[in-house]
Amino acid sequence: MNRKIFTAFFVTIITLVTVTVNAKDYELLNVSYDPTRELYEQFNKSFAKQYKAQTGDNIKVKQSHGGSGKQARAVFEGLEADVVTLALAFDIDNIVEKGKLLSVDWQKKLPDNSTPYTSTVVFLVRKGNPKNIKTWDDLIKPGVEVIAAHPKTSGVARWSYLAGWGYILQKELGDLKKLHDPAYAKEVEAAQKKAQEFTAELYKHVPVLDSGARGSTQTFVQREIGDVLLNWENEAFLAIREYGKNKYEIVVPPVSILAEPPVAVVDKVVDRRGTRKVAEAYLNYLYSAEGQEIAAKNFYRPRNKTILQKYSNNFADVKLFTIDDVFGGWKKAQTKHFADGGIFDQINVRK
Repeated sequence: MNRKIFTAFFVTIITLVTVTVNAKDYELLNVSYDPTRELYEQFNKSFAKQYKAQTGDNIKVKQSHGGSGKQARAVFEGLEADVVTLALAFDIDNIVEKGKLLSVDWQKKLPDNSTPYTSTVVFLVRKGNPKNIKTWDDLIKPGVEVIAAHPKTSGVARWSYLAGWGYILQKELGDLKKLHDPAYAKEVEAAQKKAQEFTAELYKHVPVLDSGARGSTQTFVQREIGDVLLNWENEAFLAIREYGKNKYEIVVPPVSILAEPPVAVVDKVVDRRGTRKVAEAYLNYLYSAEGQEIAAKNFYRPRNKTILQKYSNNFADVKLFTIDDVFGGWKKAQTKHFADGGIFDQINVRK
């Protein structure tokens, strides 16, 4: 072996040994909502491999899953999450307000309001759609049982509730822009009344209110209760993949809500544990091509338009409205509809 080759070989060996010796071990806790188990199982492995290749450091990511509202409460009551990946912005705002663990501008720290993927609310029905459920109005037909999670604890339950409410407003007003035009005040008032009547009737058709999205899925597919399940688009796809196309099918209503599940670094926790750099890299990886591919393969709608187009066959074209357009954002929606004494408490037949 000539001297140059030997020297290069020796330097490479020394570099590898140095990297191995200096490698650090990190552990992150990602506190997430119910249906993301499969997504993050795959994502965590991919991130750990990529981070190891880049830095030499070893990453172990632990997961916690449950209803989004319950998960937020666990964090502000002391569960030491390095990152949170929850179902809606209000739950992270709640951690800000009650736990003082994040800065109030957390949603500006990552692209797309810190929402790397989106989803919507769809209907999962039994094969052949025996109750002929096609749109929101069909959910309140006589004899139809609807399975939904509890809006007090579940993120998708709140998205579902608001999706149905917004559908009625769209149906009654024709154009949701009228909601913000004083010239249509009386028309809007009448439409809001219709929406509340619809929502009150809808929850009379719900025999079981599970605490989270995954619990609702199990009620529908394992306990075989109900005619239709209101749930995340990705959760409906996963149910079909696990239990078979011969048992269930997805009905996409013509109008639904753009669901934006956000992510955030829990500032005080990562600064105390020394994991900020790793936690920030973890969430940024969700926006990478690899992260977006993993999201799409798990039936979340990626923000990357090229990857979204690649998986376009998975995602039906549906008219989506936003929570800001119809409800003035999550803070207003939460106060009006889901806070103690709010509209849901007034219409809920299970006191």
